[in-house]
This record gives sequence, C-alpha cells and structure tokens, in this order.
Amino acid sequence: MDIISQLANEFKLKLPNVQNAVKLMDDGCTVPFIARYRKEMTGEMNDQVLRELSERLIYLRNLQQRREEVYKSIEEQGRMTAEIKAALTKAVTLQAIEDIYSPYKPKRRTRAVIAREKGLEPLAAMLLLQNLKTGSVEELAEPYVNAQKEVLTVRDALDGAMDIIAEDISETPEYRQMVRTFLASDGMVVSKKKKDDDSVYTMYYDFHEPVAKIPGYRVLAINRGEKEGFLQVKVEAPKEAILGRLCSAILKSPTSLTTSYVKTAFEDSLNRLMFPSAEREIRNNLTEAAEDKAIKVFAANLKNLLLQPPVKGKTVLGLDPAYRTGCKLAVVDSTGKLLDTTVIYPTPPQNKVEEAKKKVQVLIEKYKIEIVAIGNGTASKESEIFVAQLIKELDQKIYYMVVSEAGASVYSASKIGAEEFPDYDVSLRSAVSIARRLQDPLAELVKIDPKAIGVGQYQHDMNQKHLGESLGGVVEDCVNNVGVDLNTASPSLLSYISGINTSIAKNIVAYREAKGKFSTRKELIKVQKLGDKAFEQCAGFLRIPGGTEILDNTSVHPESYEAARKLLKMLGIDEFGINPGRMDGINQKIKTMGIEQVAGEIGVGVPTLKDIIQELLKPGRDPRDELPKPVLQTDLMDIKDIKPGMLLTGTVRNVADFGAFVDIGVHQDGLVHISELADRYVKNPMDVVAVGDIVKVKVLDVEPERKRISLSMKGLN
Repeated sequence: MDIISQLANEFKLKLPNVQNAVKLMDDGCTVPFIARYRKEMTGEMNDQVLRELSERLIYLRNLQQRREEVYKSIEEQGRMTAEIKAALTKAVTLQAIEDIYSPYKPKRRTRAVIAREKGLEPLAAMLLLQNLKTGSVEELAEPYVNAQKEVLTVRDALDGAMDIIAEDISETPEYRQMVRTFLASDGMVVSKKKKDDDSVYTMYYDFHEPVAKIPGYRVLAINRGEKEGFLQVKVEAPKEAILGRLCSAILKSPTSLTTSYVKTAFEDSLNRLMFPSAEREIRNNLTEAAEDKAIKVFAANLKNLLLQPPVKGKTVLGLDPAYRTGCKLAVVDSTGKLLDTTVIYPTPPQNKVEEAKKKVQVLIEKYKIEIVAIGNGTASKESEIFVAQLIKELDQKIYYMVVSEAGASVYSASKIGAEEFPDYDVSLRSAVSIARRLQDPLAELVKIDPKAIGVGQYQHDMNQKHLGESLGGVVEDCVNNVGVDLNTASPSLLSYISGINTSIAKNIVAYREAKGKFSTRKELIKVQKLGDKAFEQCAGFLRIPGGTEILDNTSVHPESYEAARKLLKMLGIDEFGINPGRMDGINQKIKTMGIEQVAGEIGVGVPTLKDIIQELLKPGRDPRDELPKPVLQTDLMDIKDIKPGMLLTGTVRNVADFGAFVDIGVHQDGLVHISELADRYVKNPMDVVAVGDIVKVKVLDVEPERKRISLSMKGLN
C-alpha cells in the first residue's frame, strides 16, 4: 500500500482529499490556509486533522527512507534473501525495521564477534542443532581448542559458542518482540528511594505499578525523580516465565546433550542482552506516550488561554507585584499604547500604603482607568489586598483581575521587549505586558515562547523540539483563526500569520511606518520579500478596518472577492452597506434558491459559500467575542475565609491529567480532582473543562498552612 492510501485508510478519509492535502502541503501551503481556504479540496479537514496528517506523513516518509537504506545495506553485504525482503516490505514501524537490520548492522567488538573471529561459529551451530545423543559435549568442542586463537580450553570454546548463540537469539526479531510484549503486558514499573532526603518524590520512594496501567504524568514524575537523583527506577518482570516461553519456542530435544548449554545461552541472552534492551525500549515507549499526551494537554490549555476574550476599549493599569523593589505600574490605553509608568511601595518591608494609594488615585483620575490587572507572582496577595482596599475608598467603579504573569519576565528581558520599550526598565516592561494580557491575551502572549506560558506539566522534561513544534502550531492556528489588524499588529503577531516569517513581518511594519496605514490588502505586494505565494497564504488572515475595500475587513480571501460580489448582486445588496441588520434573511433566501445552485453560479464550492455568508453577516467579527467574558472583581477573600461546603464561582487556570486548577479569588488555585469533575466517570478532564471556563465549585477541604484547597464540581455545572 502506498503512503497516501495508507494515510487515507488510517484516518478514514477519502483518498482524493488526502491526495489534495498532501499536494498542497508539498507545494508550501500552510495548515491554516489549507484548513480555511481549500475546504473543497480536502473535504473540510480542520487544522488539527491536517497537522496530525502532516506528522504521520513525515513519519511514513522517514519509514520508507529507512526501509530503503536498510535494504541497500543488506544487499551490498550480499546477504539479502526473499525472507528478509518480505519482512522489510511488511514492517510498519521503525522499530520493526531496526529489528530486521540488527544482525546485519556493523557491530562493535562484542563477545560474540570475538568468538566468531576465533572460529567458534560452527561449534555454536552444532550446539544449537541439539541432536547430540551419544558421546560428550567436551569431545564436540575439543577440535576448536586453539592456542593461537586464544581458545585455551574446551571451556573457552563452549563459552564462546554460547556467546554466539546468545547474540543470535537476541537479534532474532520475533524473540525480541516476544520479550517486549511480555514486559508490556506483565511488567511492573518499580521505583525506590536512592537517598534518604525528603522531597516531592516521597510517594515514589517505594512504588510499583503495572506497565500497562501507569498513567503518563506518573511516568514523567518518576523520570524527573530519577534524573534529579532521588529515585532508582527499573522495569521488573518474571524472567522465568519469559525464559519458559523462549525455551518452548526454541529448544528442540530435552534428551540432547547440548540442550542444557543452549538453555544457558538463552538465559544469558535474556539477562544480559534482551531484557535490558527491552526495558530501555519499554521505558522509552512509556515516556514517548506520556510526552505525547502531556503535549496534547499543554496544547489544548494553550489554545484556550490564547483565545480568552479580550477586554476591549478599556484603559488598564498593569501592576507587577514585588516586595523590596516595589510594585511597578504601567498605564496603557484602549489600543495598548503605553501612557505612563511609576513604582509604588505598599508591600513589606516599606509598607508605604497611603503614599501608594495617592499615586494610584492620581493615575486613575488622570487616565480614566477602569480596570487594574495584577500579576499573580511574588507579593500578589498583598498587592491584591491593597487594590481591593483602594477600590472600596473610591467613588467611581473600578474593577481588578489577577492575571497570570507566567513568561512576563521572559518577555521583559527578551529582544522583543527591548525593541518595544528600549528606554524602560525590565520590570516596567513586565507591568506593560500584564496590562496588555488583560486587553488582548493573544496579541501579547505571542511575544513569549509558548513553553514559558505555564499551562503545561513537566514541559522541561519533554522532547523540546516536538513540544516547540506542537505549541508553535497551536499559536499559529489561534492567530489565524482570529485574524489580525494589518495596521496595528506587532511583528510578533504578524510572524504567526500564514505565509509570513519574522523577516517579512518586520518588513510589513517598516513599510507601515514609512508609508502610513495600509488602505487595501493588495498593497501588501509592495512589501519587500512578500511575493505572490506569501500573499496567497496570508491575505485572508489580515484585516483592514475602515479601508477602501470593505471585504478587506473580513476573512473572505481576495481570490473570492468576485464571488462575494456576485452573491451580493444576486441578493440585491449594496456591498458597501453590509451590516447584520440588512443581511437578515440571507440564509433563507439562499435556501430558497438552493445553496448548491448559488455556489455554482458564483463559482465557488458550498463550504466557501457558507464562509462568505458568515463573513457578510458579521464583517470584522472576532470569534473570541462569542466566549464568556473574564470575571472581574471589586473585593477579595482570604484562604482563611474559605470553609468546607461553600459554593463559589471560579475560573479554570490549568487542566492536567489528574484534574483542573480553579482560581476562586483567594490567590491560591483550588484543585478539582478528576473524580470530582462530574457526576459521571471522567476519563479525560478536558472532556469536562477547559482553561478559561467559568465554573461553579463547592469547597471540600481547606488546608491554609499547606495552601491546599480541594474543590468539587459535582452536580453544579
């Protein structure tokens, strides 16, 4: 089966759609572009399916390349047989191909290699035949004693022959797989303490769990404990049972005089070669599976965080909390422009509360501040108390919200931060970032490495390349799903747009600064290095509010402008008068006319027609506006005020394999364990909650001294 057919079969997709998707990818089209503007060609595959398809395509192509390399190597050795050729053809994993190649791979000088150099391979073959009924094994080995080859005794000859048998057994694919399968089904992951120090790994100091059942987050925790020197980890299994299976598969004659030697070689092969190798493979497989799941959790959390609804049209005061060095303040207007900065000292050791209140009041009155965004780092609790007390004393209505500042320090010290605010201290840049995160999470968070945003688990222990690619794909999909204002977007935001790299993003901003605002999408062609292909990929995701072409403020691609105008003309609507009110009844009109007929007449497919209609109904729409708004506060509670049985409303801040962390306004997130997420059995927390969800919770238990809050959502949502 060829690769395209295999992909269609595995993903249960139509072959022509997969062929088209692969061709588009090979032609340099991005996933967001294909998902949004080539729906007819792919059967409306979404971005997630396309990314999984792309990842699998790369694996299968690498598999085919490795198959060809192994075939060529074995053939050049003159050892290719019909059986090997058939096995290579049937192999569906890289592991299977490497198993086949193992006996033919150039080797270091193993004990078996040395034994072969001593001429002991014929003796190994005779032992393995197991047909010696009379005489003695010593007589069989005597002719191979050779002082010149350093085979000084019969024992030396037999040991060398058994080394050859042991290695041959270990390199036989079916026996290797037999051991792997046994470990996977009957093996036990075991960890013991390596040193007596107390640590976060205490629960793993005497721990065991079946390989087949151990959850991914425990695998990653154990791996980290081992790496940090607190744990000794191994996979245990009943080796006698494995040896019994091997012997029953290979031993031919229990009455042969050589059988005991062959069995000894089997034991050596299992203990010295196959079991350690299989243990490494099992642990690698467990780790890879755990990483894949953790990356998916991280990606889903990141997506939900990035797509949090923006707080539009508000002047915001960003507050970066601290103790000794003071709280940094930054005022940004409704467009994110920095207006003012200062430092206050309401927290210990200075405790200049009244002086700080006066400074903040001046800023509030001067800039008509409506919301305060407080970072959730060091001194956040004290800063929140200060802000809540100040709000009570003011006549006007002011709200505040505690914002995750994960990665803010990374942004502040980054090249991007320095380019944006070259004249400001690193700490003041953090305050600006905190304020902007409330105004537009997506636009601000794209400036930070996704791995530093803090909505994952064990991210530093994972394959960083795979993690980076996955999270980068999430950011790309989010940015393109929302679209960006071509005349206000930062280079960081533009660089995630389909077809635009960092260099082109900077060129767009440079062009904008030199020539003024873009009036049409067509003008993009004048940007240095932005050619026809890049324009095709990026144009539909860039918005121009108030431009000369109203369709430039929609996600309708320029290639479909003519079709959109035909549709408007068919419906008798002036394109420059598009608004939701005037477009009432459009779906009914098209239904009456027949959607397929309308699509045919304007020259597009039905999926594209539906997208055009949606954009005409809501030009310039932001998909994030349809989500629940963030919860703003005017007062706060202390963890000591929380009592079991209380019903509260909170915001989901992070989702892990074992449950969800919910912010209930006490500066310490509470944990809703997976068993408390719903009245039904929950296999995956993400089936119930997502980052940013507003949920009702019941307090089960509070441990103020340990800063632990246990919550339940059963029967409440």
